Amino acid sequence: MKHLNYYFFIITIFVFSCSSVEETNVKPNILFIMSDDHAYQAISAYDNRLIQTPNIDRIANEGILFSNASVTNSICAPSRAVILTGKHSHLNGKIDNGKPFDTTQVTFPQLFQKAGYQTAMFGKLHFGNNPKGVDDFLILPGQGSYINPKFIGKKKDTIIEGYVTDIITDITLNWLDKKRDKSKPFMMMYLHKAPHRPWWPSPEKFAEFYEKTFPEPETLFDNYKGRGTAAKTAEMNILTHMQYMHDSKIRPETLESMGKVLPEIVYKRGESVVRPGPNGFMGPFNRANDDQKRRYNVTLDKINTDFKENWPTMSDRDKMKWKFQRYMQDYLATISSVDDNVGRVLDYLEKNQLSDNTIVVYTSDQGFYLGEHGWFDKRFIYDESFKTPLLIKWPNEIKPGTTSDEMVQNLDFAQTFLEAAMIDVPNDMQGESLIPLLKGDNKNWNRESVYYHYYEYPSVHMVKRHYGIVNKEFKLIHFYYDVDEWELYDRKNDPNEMNNVYNDPDYIEVVNKLTQDLKEMRIKYKDSKELDKSFI
Repeated sequence: MKHLNYYFFIITIFVFSCSSVEETNVKPNILFIMSDDHAYQAISAYDNRLIQTPNIDRIANEGILFSNASVTNSICAPSRAVILTGKHSHLNGKIDNGKPFDTTQVTFPQLFQKAGYQTAMFGKLHFGNNPKGVDDFLILPGQGSYINPKFIGKKKDTIIEGYVTDIITDITLNWLDKKRDKSKPFMMMYLHKAPHRPWWPSPEKFAEFYEKTFPEPETLFDNYKGRGTAAKTAEMNILTHMQYMHDSKIRPETLESMGKVLPEIVYKRGESVVRPGPNGFMGPFNRANDDQKRRYNVTLDKINTDFKENWPTMSDRDKMKWKFQRYMQDYLATISSVDDNVGRVLDYLEKNQLSDNTIVVYTSDQGFYLGEHGWFDKRFIYDESFKTPLLIKWPNEIKPGTTSDEMVQNLDFAQTFLEAAMIDVPNDMQGESLIPLLKGDNKNWNRESVYYHYYEYPSVHMVKRHYGIVNKEFKLIHFYYDVDEWELYDRKNDPNEMNNVYNDPDYIEVVNKLTQDLKEMRIKYKDSKELDKSFI
């Protein structure tokens, strides 16, 4: 009997030890939420002057907010390629929106799928129509549409009636509720189209936000005196380049009735000018059904009446202010819908006991100008487009309410997710795992600077090609291709980046050190002057 009791004791210890090992090795679910062109300034966890985003803020409140998160190349498809591959644009080959993506490359969803995760992708991918490594997908073709969007599916394409942000969320929740294999961990990519241009809110948000007025950035009327050729020649000024029809939603017949007021150019590529057609502002609106159009027309009528009454007496300064308000009203209205829908998904996780073992990430494919320096769009290494929101929650691993000012990038996402899921990381990935920062182990984080390289020139918005190095204190930039200009910004003393101090003798030591650091960083990431030339 004593022997039986002894063996029973040993077996019990073995069983408990095995279950303990299993529990400590439970693989977390990954919910990766990304919007398109969502400026960090438009998340109240970062800055509450423009909008309240209580649901996105929940992720920061329950996890960590990164104040120095950035991208390697501030433009949509290249940024997404960096995220998927964990490699800089010059290595993954997707340097701009025009170049094709090399689908033979390994992406992190493929590694998750191979490791036994159930994987899914819903929303905006922006390139390709058959993403690898996902068991199920419905993705928008190209930019997609805000109203009654078409989706490319694994089995068939489909058009779904409604507003795109709501629809992407409906699809996501349906998969989590009806299609998820509960015996497997999941890796879900929940990807919003909003707030990408042209900014079409839902009819309800359209009406609500048209009644709001927003504070102007202090650099709205920047004359670029303290900077070089690139800032002076970029074509993304709100007054000059934002469109009456395409952006401000002024009807063609309203413009025609005003005689001398003509629509501005949509895009300018060097000397080539492309003007909008008669339905220049109507793209998404033309997809609406009669009931949707009726609801939109209530606000469109107000906008066009106000425009017709006030525009003839406005100065250029007044017009800039008016265009800024129209921009903010629509841009922020689309974000309000994103926030509402993020809340729906977070609520689902909590109600279905999935929250505790799910890493939730909220980010954007890059930042965006909300009138700073008079601009909209992105592309520059200057902060508003270079920096991106990054909020992560991971219950029991990340201390709630944590903030970090470390230099992190979208280059790091793949490596971080793989390490969190205990999946081997390919040797050619170039990021750094954020796990030490997530767990408060800052001593094991050694990066001081990050690298940036933008290639899409000459093209829309005419932002010149440039690369640079950025740390917490300084930013060194080299503009090249048709110019050879250097810029240095003191991030601590000049946070708005108004004054290039590259030639200031007080900064000569900084210039010398960062120039050498930049050379070494280009070698580290396998970028080179020869590659620059091959991409021209």
